[in-house]
Amino acid sequence: MTDAATPTADAATPTADAADRRVQTPTRTAEGKPRHLYEVDVLRILTFACVIGVHTTSHTVAADDVPLNGLLGLLHFTRLVFFSLTAFVLVYSYTLRPRPMAQFWPKRFLLVGVPYLAWSFVYVASSWLLSATRRGDVPDLVRTYAEGIVTGVSWYHLYFLLVTMQVYLLLPVIAWLVRRTRGHHVAVLAVTLVFQLVVFAGYKYFPASDAWMHGYQKQFFFSYVFFIVSGAIAADHADAFLRFIRVHRRAVLWGFAGVGALTLGVWWLQVGLGQSLYAAGTPLQPVQVLWSSAVFVGFLAIGARWADRRRPGSALARVVDYGSDRSFGIFLSHPFAIWILLYGDSWLERVVPQPWLTLVTYVLVLVLSVAVTELFRWTPLSVPLTGRPSLSSRGQRAARARKREAAARGAGAGAVPVVAPEPRVEPVEPVEPDDALVGETDDVGPRSTR
Repeated sequence: MTDAATPTADAATPTADAADRRVQTPTRTAEGKPRHLYEVDVLRILTFACVIGVHTTSHTVAADDVPLNGLLGLLHFTRLVFFSLTAFVLVYSYTLRPRPMAQFWPKRFLLVGVPYLAWSFVYVASSWLLSATRRGDVPDLVRTYAEGIVTGVSWYHLYFLLVTMQVYLLLPVIAWLVRRTRGHHVAVLAVTLVFQLVVFAGYKYFPASDAWMHGYQKQFFFSYVFFIVSGAIAADHADAFLRFIRVHRRAVLWGFAGVGALTLGVWWLQVGLGQSLYAAGTPLQPVQVLWSSAVFVGFLAIGARWADRRRPGSALARVVDYGSDRSFGIFLSHPFAIWILLYGDSWLERVVPQPWLTLVTYVLVLVLSVAVTELFRWTPLSVPLTGRPSLSSRGQRAARARKREAAARGAGAGAVPVVAPEPRVEPVEPVEPDDALVGETDDVGPRSTR
C-alpha cells in the first residue's frame, strides 16, 4: 500500500479521504474496478529469470565450484514459487469472474496444454534426429513422445506444465476447500505446511520412502500441496495480503534475506556432512519450503514497490510489460538455446573459461530465447510455441490500439495539476492476471461479463 499523501486543506474532507482510501486499495482502482496486479508481473519475470539461471548454472558449473553450487542451491526455489503463484492467480481470477469449468478448462489447456504437446515434440524429435542409433526408427519416436507426454520427461523443464495442468483440473476442489475453510485458513496452512515438510523430508533424507514413484516425485501435484494451498488462500485474502506486504515491506525483505542466509547455512552443513555440492542444494528438501515461501513474499514486496511507483508509458513500464508477455515463450524455448550453445564439443566451453562461462551462457541464452519468442509471437504458431495469441491477429491489433488509447488518456489526465502527488490515478486497466505462466489471457476468446 502506498504511503498516505500529506494532508492538505483541499484534501481534508471525508469525501476526499474516502477517495484516497479507494485509490490505495491494492486490488481495486479508484473506480472500484479490479486492478491489474503489476506486482505479479514483476514476480513472474524475476522467477522466470531465475529459472534460466538454474538451468544455465546446472549445465555449466564445475562439480567443485563452491560459489556457483551455493548459488544454484539458492535458485532452486523456482518451481515452488511458481506453484504458489499459479494457485494465487487462478483463484484470484476465478473469484473475480467465476465461470463454468466447461469454459475455463478449454481456455487453460489451449494456452498451456497445446504448448506442452508442441514443445514435447520439438525436444523429442530433435533428440531423435541427433541420435545415430535412433534416427529413422519411427516407432521409437512415437513411443518416446507418448511416454514423454504422459510422464512429463520429454525435456527437463516440461514436467512443470504437467503439474500445472493437474492444478487446472483441481481448481474446483481448490476453490471449494478455500470457501469451506474460511475462518480456519491458519489451521489449513499449518496442516499443509507440516505435510509438506514431512513429504520433502522423505524425499531428501529417506529415499526408500518414495521408491514406489520410480523417480517421478516432481511430476505429481501432491508434492507441492502447501504451495498450491497457500497461494489459493493468499488469493482469497488478496487485498489484505497485498496490503500487509506493502505496510511491512521492510520486515518482509529482511525476512527474505534472513531465510536466504539460513538456506545457505543448511546447504553448507549438508556439504560438511558429506553430501556433494549439488546434492546439498536440491529443490525437494525441507529448508526449501521456508526459502521458497520467503522468496514468494519477498519478490511480491519488490513487485509492489514497483507497482506503486509505476509510470504508465515509461520505458521501464514497457520493458516490464514486454517481459511479462514474453516470459512463458522464453521459458519454453530457453533449454533449446542452452542445448544449441553447449551441444557436443561446444565452442563456447572452449572459448570462455570458468566461472565466466555461466554468466556468458546466461546472457546468450536470454538473448536467443527472447529473439525466438519474439519471432514466434508474430506467426500463426504463436499459441503452440509461446502460449499467447499471435500479435499479427486482428484481435491482437485491436487490443493494442485500445491499450494505446488508454495510455494516451492516462497521459492526458496526468497533465492536470494536483495538490498532492500521491496516490496517482492510473488509466483504466480492464484486465487482471489470469495465469502464472502466460500472464494476461483475457484477450483470448469472448470476454465474460463481470
